Amino acid sequence: MDKLLSVVIPAFNEEAMVEKAAETVAGILRDAGIPYELVFVDDGSRDGTWEAILRANKADKNVRGVSFSRNFGKDRAIFAGLSRARGGCAAVMDCDLQHPPAVLPQMYELWRQGYEIVEGVKRDRGEESGLHKLCAGAFYAVISRLARLDMKRSSDFKLLDRKAVDALLALPEEEVFFRGLAAFVGYRRAQVEFDVAERTAGESKWSFKSLARYAVSSVTAFSAAPMQLVTVFGALFALAAVLTGVLYAVLGRDPGGWLVFLGCLALLGVAVLLAGLGIVGYYIGRIYRQSLGRPRYIISRECGD
Repeated sequence: MDKLLSVVIPAFNEEAMVEKAAETVAGILRDAGIPYELVFVDDGSRDGTWEAILRANKADKNVRGVSFSRNFGKDRAIFAGLSRARGGCAAVMDCDLQHPPAVLPQMYELWRQGYEIVEGVKRDRGEESGLHKLCAGAFYAVISRLARLDMKRSSDFKLLDRKAVDALLALPEEEVFFRGLAAFVGYRRAQVEFDVAERTAGESKWSFKSLARYAVSSVTAFSAAPMQLVTVFGALFALAAVLTGVLYAVLGRDPGGWLVFLGCLALLGVAVLLAGLGIVGYYIGRIYRQSLGRPRYIISRECGD
C-alpha cells in the first residue's frame, strides 16, 4: 500500500459526473502506471449519485464508495474520504473534473521525490464572474493575513502523504476547513499550477449564501479577529462621544446640531454593540457545538472492498 494513490472525490448531486470522473481518473492513472483506488463520498445527494457510484464500483473494483445519512458539507466529506483512504498518499479533487486529473501523475512524482503535501494552485479560475473572482481574492487575502498562512491561490486539489493525512485526521475540530487545516499542519510542500476546467455536465452547487456561510465559518475557525474588531470600534465610538461632549461643554451651546450628531453617534454605537454581541454569540455557538462531541458525519452505507 506504500505506493498506492488514494483519490478522494466528494460528490453532491453529481449523478451525471460520477462515472465519467471514475473512468477519466482511472484511465490517466493506469496509463501512468500508478496503483490507485478511487474513494467517492456521496454527501447526502438527492439524485442518483449513490447509484452512479455503485455502477462505477461494478465497472472497476478499485472504486469504493461512502454515503452520508444526510448532507454534511464538502469539507466533512473530504475528511470522511481521507479516513477511508488506504494509500501511502491521498489526493483530493472535485467530481466535476474542474480539477484536471491529468495533473495527478505530476503531483504523484513530486510526492515520490519526498514532498509531503503537493498543492494544486489555480493559474486561471475559468469562466467565473468578475464579482466572484474579486470576492474570492479578497477572502483568501483576508484569511491568509488572519491565519498567518499563505492561502491566496489555495484550492482543495491536493496530494498528501500518509503522515499529513494522519495529522489532519487527528485534529479534534468538529467544524473542519480542509484548505486551512492542510496549510496548518505544515510538512514539506510543493506546488503544481493548473487551469480550472469547465464543467461538461451538471451545475455548481455553490450559491452566494453558501459561499458567504463558508467564508464566515472559515475565518472564525482560524482567528478571533472579528471579536477584536468589535473592541476597536467600541473604543473609537467612545472616543468620538467624549470629544463631542467636550466640544459641547466648552462652547456651551449646540452649534450646527452637535447634539443631534451625538445622538446619532450613540445609536450607531448601540448598533455596533448588538453586532458585536452577535459575533461573540457565533463564537460561543462554535464552542457549544464542539463541547457536544457529536461526530462530524454519519455514514449510512459503503461499497467496495
